[in-house]
Amino acid sequence: MALIKSVRGHVPEIGEGTFLAETAVVIGDVRIGKGCSIWYGAVLRGDVNSITIGDRTNIQDGAVIHTLYDGSKHPSQTHIGNDVSVGHNAIIHGGIIGDGCLIGMGATILDNAVVPSGCIIAANALILSNAKLEPNSVYAGVPARKVKEVTPEQRKEIIERTAHDYMLYASWYGEEKQ
Repeated sequence: MALIKSVRGHVPEIGEGTFLAETAVVIGDVRIGKGCSIWYGAVLRGDVNSITIGDRTNIQDGAVIHTLYDGSKHPSQTHIGNDVSVGHNAIIHGGIIGDGCLIGMGATILDNAVVPSGCIIAANALILSNAKLEPNSVYAGVPARKVKEVTPEQRKEIIERTAHDYMLYASWYGEEKQ
């Protein structure tokens, strides 16, 4: 059973039909939408500020989602939209992710960065704090730079397929809402 813990009076909210792997950790001010999947070793730590995740979003194995303290000079919250795939071992620390994005394996998105709808963030890319990316674009590198526009084929074969596949994978485990 996943570790779900209240902190500072905040109780995590888990949407209907969401799969939580046994070793997932969801702490504090976290709201997860409907039909999501939070995979093995993923940590969503809403102890110092809020984390929201939209519907049908998957947070894959080993991903870490956190924020900056709401009492700090430049606090951050993490907001992840609908139909987003956050790859294995990615880190989202206080970033805003729009709908229909794919965050590659090992990518890092830092505080107050904005990744608008339709973006692909390549594996191991680094999105710096306060970065404001362009929608429907592919970003890669350290620090990440725009490399091209997302094509309709990429949207269908990479973004939409990955989000759909993870809904399928979660169904293999049954509805294990905690």
